[in-house]
Amino acid sequence: MQFSYATAGSCATRIDIEIDGGVIVAARFVSGCAGNTRAVAALVQGMPVVEAVRRLKGIACQGDTSCPDQLARALEAAALQEGAP
Repeated sequence: MQFSYATAGSCATRIDIEIDGGVIVAARFVSGCAGNTRAVAALVQGMPVVEAVRRLKGIACQGDTSCPDQLARALEAAALQEGAP
């Protein structure tokens, strides 16, 4: 499944995600701090969606969100669209 998420409150403006069988195949951030977003994307590759959400949700940077938190929110939205609990 391919999914694009428009972020809010972080330096990245969009996150493109590919998920297969509940596992993150790839995550790509548009804009944001390149080193940090590339690192986060590399770390979650191959990780189950539920585990990535558990680890990243609620991490704050500037304000009450961050690029990792936005990725968690994107993964939750993708799961809802796919019909997962």
